[in-house]
Amino acid sequence: MMENVRPGGRDRWKIAVWAAAAGLWLTPLIAMRFTNEVVWDAFDFAVFGAMLLSVCGLLELATRMSRSVFYRLGFALALVAGFVLIWMNLAVGIIGSEDNPTNLMYAGVLAIGAAGAVLARLKPQGMAIALVVMAVAQGLVSATAVLSGYFTVPLDAAFIAVWLLSAWLFHTAARQTM
Repeated sequence: MMENVRPGGRDRWKIAVWAAAAGLWLTPLIAMRFTNEVVWDAFDFAVFGAMLLSVCGLLELATRMSRSVFYRLGFALALVAGFVLIWMNLAVGIIGSEDNPTNLMYAGVLAIGAAGAVLARLKPQGMAIALVVMAVAQGLVSATAVLSGYFTVPLDAAFIAVWLLSAWLFHTAARQTM
């Protein structure tokens, strides 16, 4: 059973998402006027803008791929979690500092998700499998971090939970189409 979207409802959500992205993009600019703790240059704004554009564009794709609320929520949750994972790594790093090359393992988790999404052609059951594989990869990254002397287990466990929740949402969306 698919969820129907009210006429005009999609447009309101689209406007809200893009407006929120614009607001997020401007937040550091505003913060720099009030504190010396936030110091961004043009490159920082360009990277953050590219990240926001990517997430918003992919959310638009998700709304076109399926009318299922479960599919859309699964897609949005995975995107937001991926965005946060990238941003944390760029800003301060998760394993040590942002300069620690071990942090690149997190990019591997996201690459697995991206490759899985392409292989699944964004179909819900394939997306569910890709997200379970991402959760396993995240667990391996956590184990590697612990073996390297860094305790990232709580943060990694939170991402694992998000990947698995997103997988469940995609699985539920796939069952709707059967």
